[in-house]
Amino acid sequence: MRVDVAIVGGGPAGLALATSLGGSGLAVAVIEQQPEAALAEAGFDGREIALTYHSLAILKALGAWDLLPAESISPLREARVLNGGSGYALRFDTSGRAESELGKLVSNHSLRRALYRTAVDRPGVTLLAGRRVASLSTELEGANIVLENGETITARLLVAADSRFSRAREALGIAAERRDFGKRMMVCRLRHEAPHDGIATEWFDYGQTIAMLPLNGRESSAVITLPPDEMAVLEAMDEAAFGQEVARRYRQRLGAMQLISSRHVYPLVAVYAERFCAPRAALVGDAAVGMHPVTAHGFNFGLRGQAALAGLVLAAHRAGGDIGAAHLLRRYAAEHRQATRPLYLATNATALIFTQEGPGARLLRNAALRLGNHLRPVQQRIVSQLMETRTA
Repeated sequence: MRVDVAIVGGGPAGLALATSLGGSGLAVAVIEQQPEAALAEAGFDGREIALTYHSLAILKALGAWDLLPAESISPLREARVLNGGSGYALRFDTSGRAESELGKLVSNHSLRRALYRTAVDRPGVTLLAGRRVASLSTELEGANIVLENGETITARLLVAADSRFSRAREALGIAAERRDFGKRMMVCRLRHEAPHDGIATEWFDYGQTIAMLPLNGRESSAVITLPPDEMAVLEAMDEAAFGQEVARRYRQRLGAMQLISSRHVYPLVAVYAERFCAPRAALVGDAAVGMHPVTAHGFNFGLRGQAALAGLVLAAHRAGGDIGAAHLLRRYAAEHRQATRPLYLATNATALIFTQEGPGARLLRNAALRLGNHLRPVQQRIVSQLMETRTA
């Protein structure tokens, strides 16, 4: 099979890129090891995505936003950061801005389903689901992919979009820095007694981190971070005991709690590729940047990156140029690094500072929160980055 662009990975970034390129006259293939049914009806995985305004605009342009069920979208009006036993909170809101919300929370599985539909409906896009890549290589003229079933695919441009543990990235000879935080993260939905008022809370307690993301009604998505042995205990609890335990751990801030979904546990590992391109190849999504979830920017970076790459590829295509030219890929890599590296480093630093528990670290944590509330320009800049809008 000969195509113009071969995308390895049918996750959100890969499907968004296929949608961006579809209908342009380019032949695009998406290679995904999961069966097509798993993409069309992506199952609940516990994750809620905090979308920035830039991401909302991209999803609307792709046609994916209109395919999302209304019940999967929740308003995010304010965010608060809490530390240890202190009741003091660092607040991020839209004061002084035209927007009434920081952004939207959307279920990850709903986004995956919507992007699947936009991709398969685009002319020129072929989905090769249920296929595994056996090997891949790139040359000056293009890329060669061999699937485990013996199929071969040649492309002018190869894009790796197959998760933060990307095998395609490894096959391209691109190393990645990894930071394993040594913790496990559980995500699930809970119904609770008290209203959340559209406020997301990130509580860096001593020995645990708990985030509560406001969903519609009196429901929240809980993101609980613990050492592996403690997480195993939480996983083993029955539903009734689990709800009581989370309410206890969260100090009854939202009253009694009841588990209303399955529980999903993920390793807490951040990844940043040393390069975002190679000859005839580029990285997007988590294959390029796999973020710690504390700033909720991983999905947004994936959408931003594919949009940047697609813009350059489409411009070259319209001009009759080479869509896999080295200068084009270097430009994408430089732009995406500039857009992601500062926040990646700041996110990791925040996660490390707010999970250290020595006397000095505790003082630093408290000082950071209080200073943040009193430095309005800095606070506004952070809000702008979280929303991906200009400072008011």
